[in-house]
Amino acid sequence: MTESERTEDGVKAAVREYWDDRADSFDDDSQHGIHSGAQRDAWLSVLSVAGEPTKRILDVGCGTGVISLLLAELGHDVTGVDFAPEMLEQARTKVEQSELSAAFEHGDAENLARSTNAYDVVTARHLIWTLPEPERAINEWRRVVHPGGRLVLIEGHWDFDETFAGYEGIRDDLPLYDGRPPEELAAFLRERGIENVEYEPLADADLWGQEPNYEKYVLVGDAPE
Repeated sequence: MTESERTEDGVKAAVREYWDDRADSFDDDSQHGIHSGAQRDAWLSVLSVAGEPTKRILDVGCGTGVISLLLAELGHDVTGVDFAPEMLEQARTKVEQSELSAAFEHGDAENLARSTNAYDVVTARHLIWTLPEPERAINEWRRVVHPGGRLVLIEGHWDFDETFAGYEGIRDDLPLYDGRPPEELAAFLRERGIENVEYEPLADADLWGQEPNYEKYVLVGDAPE
């Protein structure tokens, strides 16, 4: 194993530990979980950009399954993958307690154990900032969707003065740590061959249970035909 690979493994282990530690309380935050009918309806409206059901959707970095289950509610065939086992346990518990159908599996967003052209859509919410190699991730997401398939990224730009507790030692190893303004992330995707890239702000307080305290948006692009 090279020094670069050891460094990457250490960064990913720290990321996994951080999100495992947050799994039990993650949905308690109104910006993460669904806490009202108005919030649920607002997210269902946003997620209509995935297209008409039934799409085969891979929800990367699915966490506790919030977006995965909303997509399932819209009628899609959804698989969620995440690197943090405790997050996945929360997601599996939720789906077991619901009348919805979704699968949740362990997976690395930068190295997906998925067949090429296997999905119609890849979704990810607030994930790309926490990846050591976001370029590799975009290449993987492009690979697993069929030609003309869609990427739907819910992202933001915060650039807070203080580093998130638990990320102090790895912040410099995450190229997109602070998120990016939508025009910059759109350019990042275009540089990696994603076409028809567009974005819309997500400023509606209903989505977050409060007025957003930084720029948030949904970005959509297509894999080339």
